[in-house]
Amino acid sequence: MTNLIKAKSSIYDISPYVGGESKSDTGRVIKLSSNEGPFGPSPKAIDAVKNMSTAMHRYPDGGAIELRNALASKNNINADNIVCGAGSDEIISFLCTAYAGAGDEVLYSEHGFLMYPISAKASGATPVTAPEKDLKADPQALLNAVTDKTKILFLANPNNPTGSYLTRDEIIDLHVKLPKSVILVLDAAYAEYVDDPKYTAGHDLVNLHNNIVVTRTFSKAYGLGGMRLGWGHCPDAIADVLNRVRGPFNVSSVAQVAGAATLADEYFLQKSIAHNTQCREWTKTQLEELGLTVYPSAGNFLLVNFGSADKAEAVRLAVKEHGVLIRQMGGYGLPECLRISIGTDEEMKLALQAIKDYIK
Repeated sequence: MTNLIKAKSSIYDISPYVGGESKSDTGRVIKLSSNEGPFGPSPKAIDAVKNMSTAMHRYPDGGAIELRNALASKNNINADNIVCGAGSDEIISFLCTAYAGAGDEVLYSEHGFLMYPISAKASGATPVTAPEKDLKADPQALLNAVTDKTKILFLANPNNPTGSYLTRDEIIDLHVKLPKSVILVLDAAYAEYVDDPKYTAGHDLVNLHNNIVVTRTFSKAYGLGGMRLGWGHCPDAIADVLNRVRGPFNVSSVAQVAGAATLADEYFLQKSIAHNTQCREWTKTQLEELGLTVYPSAGNFLLVNFGSADKAEAVRLAVKEHGVLIRQMGGYGLPECLRISIGTDEEMKLALQAIKDYIK
């Protein structure tokens, strides 16, 4: 056929998002490529899903009222300011759809989440990056990149894949200097793992300003990646807009009950956080003893520099032969690096042994 129907031109500029590998030709697979929770879902979430399985023919609660009330109680915020989505990336998409279009710009840091440019292009806007300093978002570089076309600034905090973050004071200073017409989106997907008292996920700032949004996810510390569940904490006007943009039943019944049940399982959350802290530091030490550069991380992963793109890819393929899957970082502009998610103690020992065997 020659008369093909064309999409918007910006769509053809999108490089589709490629997730971490999940399959190997070997028998056992140790998946350390997608920053998933190592313990699976909370037992309370499993029970909740089982209990509602016979009601899956019913449409979900379009307002996700029970889930939003649970989130509001957990985070000491107003449920009316919460918008739920199929993963926090859907909230990111809603924001671009609602506030950015042709002729507008969406700003983010150099090694930020790949869904930022994808969502920007899908809405017809132009994605713009600002250079980082030592693999950390540079507030001044971000401000220097702001123009009268800038509509949204996405800041992953902590950032994936670098693991770095800005403190509350740094966020406040950035926001003060940012034009009030720009929405500052704090993507706090890994906030649960940060134990620095100088850090904030940003909910306190949303309550004070009309142009700050915080996005969160259930895919990491809560172990619900397969449910596709996330949410945004928004000022009144932005929450109203996003509720107009989202589909009427965008979060499934299964995801809603799993999320609410997981929020009630504080033991599971603390177990996940404690394990991540201990195992991440142990893994970092082991890798550094191999002579590798391992960057500080506040997430559930480590970014490891192998010196060159060729060596990084050789290591990735070598450990894959042992059934260990880790993530290449070329798509993030870091081809010499691999990102290794934190799994169980046993998984990390097997992964490290595979890396040691190759390097030695």
